[in-house]
Amino acid sequence: MGDFKRFTAACLAGAAVLVMSACGSREESGVNLVADEEENDRIVNFYSPMEKMDPDGENVARSAADKTIRMAEEQQNVTVNYITYTAEDYQDKTYDDVALDRARNDMDDIYLLNPDTIRSLGEEGRLMDLSELECVKNLRDVVKTANTIDGKLVAIPQEVVAYGLFINKDMFDQYNLELPETPEDFLECCRVFKENGIETPVGANRWWLETFVLAQAYADLYNGGNTEAEIAALNSGEARYSDYMRPGFEFLQEMIDCGYIDAKKAYVSEAIEGEGADFLAGKTPIVMAYWGAANSETAYGKPDFNMLVIGFPSSRGQMPVMSITGFAVGINAEHKEDAMSVLDVILSDEALQVYTETNKVISPSKNVKVDCIPALKPLNDRIGENVYVLGANAGMQVEQWGNTCLIVRKLLNGAAVEECMAEFDRLQEEALAK
Repeated sequence: MGDFKRFTAACLAGAAVLVMSACGSREESGVNLVADEEENDRIVNFYSPMEKMDPDGENVARSAADKTIRMAEEQQNVTVNYITYTAEDYQDKTYDDVALDRARNDMDDIYLLNPDTIRSLGEEGRLMDLSELECVKNLRDVVKTANTIDGKLVAIPQEVVAYGLFINKDMFDQYNLELPETPEDFLECCRVFKENGIETPVGANRWWLETFVLAQAYADLYNGGNTEAEIAALNSGEARYSDYMRPGFEFLQEMIDCGYIDAKKAYVSEAIEGEGADFLAGKTPIVMAYWGAANSETAYGKPDFNMLVIGFPSSRGQMPVMSITGFAVGINAEHKEDAMSVLDVILSDEALQVYTETNKVISPSKNVKVDCIPALKPLNDRIGENVYVLGANAGMQVEQWGNTCLIVRKLLNGAAVEECMAEFDRLQEEALAK
């Protein structure tokens, strides 16, 4: 399986799609979350990576998503059948490969989709417009911006995945360093760490360095009040993606040249596995990860130091990078009306409150607030101010997250910045030729 097929599961590990596609769950279908005494003839088929819990199992905590599905089953008197991705069964096919195949063949009603898959199916006209659902009026603008294609809102998530810099604040204090706001600030912090014997100031892996690039590339586009016009110029070819991306790639090249990141190690390292041990041991003061990693004891949830999560350096200060997955309904879904009703329940403020409180994540609803841990407050404050960059936007003709990820890997492997810019130009020309 090639890198392009692999990138989503590793790049967006914060979302449910990606966590479970990496683990692989047993494929089950035909059994709903509620233990019904009588068979229910109102069925909704749901393709998802998440294996459901046994409703009758003792001492088994139902997942946040399961709780909301159960709410929908009870309120709408339907049965939600899970059809779950199984890595063993599909072998070299990724979750996204299978999702595309199932949606194109109208095999299910609801799909939980990654950003690039949302864009592909939306452009093909295979997804329902969800904009008339009652829950939509409560959505954050970022969600609608990310998942609107040709004027249609084609997918809505249960959480917004935000990426930031995880900082060992004790090490910054030790060297009297302020938290960086701009790329120049960040490079100066790295210089001080390096001069004081910190071998590699930034712990990196082969998937998430694109967050630096995206933050710098689109800080003005998403926060300058001219977002729609700038995206239209990119989609028409009037503006070039390479012009936006160049400063971020030059920034990464400088970090490589100065030894602030280990390009060879990053190129082969999996997310968190590659850099996590050194960060937790106090050998590396800076890593990048998603919101949920700060809550997870298997990631950075229990450091022995004062940790803060901040935005990436940009011309507009610390910049969160956000990615949006989403639930979608097939345009030819067999149980279309019931599927839409199910979504309206699981994406209601009531259900999202349950989901958010259980998982401690950022809600897509502007009415549902996350009670985040202190470490996440700097990142959460910026998001609360509506300051962010989208790592994936279905309205852009050139897919952003995966392509940037793979081109950054070319840089790590020795490609020049100009070669990387030429790749963005090639992708844009291909998109314009369609």
